[in-house]
Amino acid sequence: MKMLEIIKNKTFLKYLIFFLIILLIGVVLLYQLHRNQVIIIQQIKKNNSVEINKNITEADRLFDQINYDSAYFFYKKAIALCDPIDDYADDYVYSQLSIANLHQNTNNYTACEEALLKVFPYLKKTSKPKYTYNTYTLLAYNYFFTYDNSDALLYHRKALRLAATPYKKSVIINDIALVYLRQKRYKEIIDALEPLARIKIKHETDSAKTDINYSLLLNNLGFCYFKLGNPKALEYYKKSLKIQERLKSDYELMSTYSSVAMVYAETNPKLSKIYTEKQYQSACRAKSASFKANTLGDLIRKSEGKELKKYSKAYVKIIDSILSSRKQAKNQFSIIKYESKTDKEENLKLKAEKAENELLLQKHKNRNTISYIIITFTIAVLLLLPLYLFIKGEKEKKEAVFESEMRISKKLRNELTNKVHHTLLFAQNKDLQNDENKNQFLIKLDEIYSQTRNISRENSSIVTNENYDMGLKEMISGFKTPNLNLLVNGLDTIKWNKINKIKKIIIYRVLQELFYNMKKYNDLTLIILSFKIINKNIVITYSDNSSKTQNERIILKKHLENVENRIKTTNGTINFGNYTENGFKISFTFPL
Repeated sequence: MKMLEIIKNKTFLKYLIFFLIILLIGVVLLYQLHRNQVIIIQQIKKNNSVEINKNITEADRLFDQINYDSAYFFYKKAIALCDPIDDYADDYVYSQLSIANLHQNTNNYTACEEALLKVFPYLKKTSKPKYTYNTYTLLAYNYFFTYDNSDALLYHRKALRLAATPYKKSVIINDIALVYLRQKRYKEIIDALEPLARIKIKHETDSAKTDINYSLLLNNLGFCYFKLGNPKALEYYKKSLKIQERLKSDYELMSTYSSVAMVYAETNPKLSKIYTEKQYQSACRAKSASFKANTLGDLIRKSEGKELKKYSKAYVKIIDSILSSRKQAKNQFSIIKYESKTDKEENLKLKAEKAENELLLQKHKNRNTISYIIITFTIAVLLLLPLYLFIKGEKEKKEAVFESEMRISKKLRNELTNKVHHTLLFAQNKDLQNDENKNQFLIKLDEIYSQTRNISRENSSIVTNENYDMGLKEMISGFKTPNLNLLVNGLDTIKWNKINKIKKIIIYRVLQELFYNMKKYNDLTLIILSFKIINKNIVITYSDNSSKTQNERIILKKHLENVENRIKTTNGTINFGNYTENGFKISFTFPL
């Protein structure tokens, strides 16, 4: 019924259509602004993407050439263009991992760890799980090289859980074996590596990587058997050497030659020295100063005469070279960062380009923000204007109702004047000593009194402040008689100070008019009035035990049309209960 009333209101429909049109226009404008912003951001991203890829490609090329200084510079240029929070997380993480790798290759383990720590916050943002695997592996190597065996094992095991292929798993198991070797856990290494030695797990695409990993595995097994005094050690070493010599893998050969030399150290010192010399030759070809120094130390112990003098001079020379290199390494990347004029100019240019892009983006965001504010303000005004007009109309409607009531009251007062005049004429023309005339006169006086009291109550001002509930109770109790029991439930549970003033007046008038109408039926002995809050609505229920006929009730409903109109002005509803022999029931609802 409430919905029907709203639909019938043509003014409200007009405002509703107007509101929907304005809202649609606002949505279209906001969408267009957002779309323009997305296009500009995508264009900036596209430009950055080209430059980032260009720098990473050049850095990778220099890295492969072991030109770490220049590679570092181009990786840093790529990082400067990345915003890993919103975009280019993959490129950022890759560049940081590459920097960590080159630091590790130059024995700068502190710088390596710093680079890896910068990666961790963005691993979840990358689209490539292998970056997490690579991070754990690099960190494990870093701890291994700094003799932190427990953390090395921790991160190798983390990497093992992420290894996506059998080959990667076998590589990590080999790495774990190196840590176990340092801890002298030879039996555990054999148990882990023997099954892998029998099946030779292959790399997906690169056979050389398969052979290198397999040769390292054999070498580790051989070392474990050697430490346990098992002659099978030499068998595994020879298999490993065969693969490494075919591949000309000098780094791996150095380790295996060293191991074989240890096997023959006691039984065949001459052959042991030959393998140590082969180890030294591999170290020279690999240009590994640390391996050359270690191998020369072994050759000095195994040599005499001229050879001893030759190896001693070479040892002193390589140690001086290592010390000199370490001093240079301390400032290796500082020079790139701070002393190169060309690099400084490149960095400044890069920063300027990035700042220009950010400024462009910020200007666009500011323009959009201003546009959003203007559009939002306009829509708010256009939405509030119809609402204001609608509320104003409702208020005028309520005021019209009250003015109408005042006109009715005037009319009643005029009728009361006539009734008083006729009563006076009756008193003058009739013998009031006569009992019948006296009774009629008293009846007329009682009618005048009742009508006067009713008019007075109906038009008296209603207190709507904190004493409203007291006034309401007083009005209701005024209808109580010796023959009528009047029960009121829940009135005190309502927080009347939070209810609109107009609604309080209407509730008062509705109940007043309802009681006036019901008082006409003399058979009433009980009235129950209840107040409840249900779903943010005040529900008032009236019930009595009158025995009115169906016809009388229809007449009563007609008399209560004014009550119904009052309720509807507050968007309330009225419900006439079923007619039963037990009495009459009516309920009405007001929104809070």
